[in-house]
Amino acid sequence: MIPAYGIICFNDSEKTKKDGRMSETIDDAFFPIINDMFNERIPFNKVLGLRVVSIGYDRVRARFDMRDDLIGNFVRGTLHGGVISSVIDVTGGLAAFVGLQEKLTKASPEEKLARFSRLGTLDLRVDYLRPGLGRWFVSEGYTLRTGNRVAVTRIELHNDQQELIAVGTGSYIVG
Repeated sequence: MIPAYGIICFNDSEKTKKDGRMSETIDDAFFPIINDMFNERIPFNKVLGLRVVSIGYDRVRARFDMRDDLIGNFVRGTLHGGVISSVIDVTGGLAAFVGLQEKLTKASPEEKLARFSRLGTLDLRVDYLRPGLGRWFVSEGYTLRTGNRVAVTRIELHNDQQELIAVGTGSYIVG
């Protein structure tokens, strides 16, 4: 089960601990800064109620609760398609930014954070697979490719029953 709040730093490329949990990344001090930026400094993320629940070079996860003001179809009580595409876009952007950080190993924390000001969506495709029904939702994004200027990400949105609601592919300017 995905935790409701807090942050877990992970990196699947590192070895797992004996108990099967992932070991923490070498940038444990940097990821809370990204988490704070994402959760506290971007007003639209607050409007969505979107919170980072895990972060790593290879993937990121965010979670939000269903609320009445996120409903698109009032008869069925389903999540609005614009909320779905927004969450997919935000998660893809976060995955692109974090994926870029792995390439910037020799950069200072200030130089790494400065790249955030250059991040922007170039293209986004969303496939809506099921109605957005659920008590809460988790988006997970990972990079398919990170170049010096463009990153391409893949994102999935699942509900609290682990049903796949939508998938997306996003291209982001990162440099």
